Amino acid sequence: MKNQWDERFGISEYVYGEGPNKFIEEYATYLKNDQTIVAFAEGEGRNAVYLARLGHDITAWDYSEVGLEKTMTLAAKSNVAIKTERKDLITDPVPEEAFDGGIMVFGHFAKEHQKSVIDKLIKTVKPGGTIMLEVYSEQQINYKTGGPKTADLLYNPANVLEWLQEYKVIHFFYGEKERSEGTGHTGIGHVIQAIVKKEMF
Repeated sequence: MKNQWDERFGISEYVYGEGPNKFIEEYATYLKNDQTIVAFAEGEGRNAVYLARLGHDITAWDYSEVGLEKTMTLAAKSNVAIKTERKDLITDPVPEEAFDGGIMVFGHFAKEHQKSVIDKLIKTVKPGGTIMLEVYSEQQINYKTGGPKTADLLYNPANVLEWLQEYKVIHFFYGEKERSEGTGHTGIGHVIQAIVKKEMF
């Protein structure tokens, strides 16, 4: 039986488009020294392919086999190689300190799992590496421009900052951003962004 993400991605079009998330595109220079990068909840592969085109060695993890298949198709279209693996980021373990950097864009998880998923993202990055994430804030429920329809799958900025506070936070943003990403994210939305160096104070 297919999961909800297999159902969502099971169309020929790319639900969130083929181009990268604007936050990843705008701040990709922060990853310039990170050769191996893992992409959490990568969906159809748009960010992974973009970073691979910049010369990074990318591994994409997602719960949807359909999404990972579309990732491979997009990678082939862009003449880049990407490693993919189906992974349930709630229950599956992740290797410790295996990657130079890690990203997560709009990883939708219930509140009870959000901290553990972000902890895994940090855990799998080597000391000194870079973590980048953009997620929808709880305010997104009022915008109706994409994202979950329930607040339980949205993020609280104070919580996110608390989960990251022992590391070097070099960028943190909470507010409105315009996103034009396929049919899935269109218009002004309310997001939380963070860029963190895995360096403890």
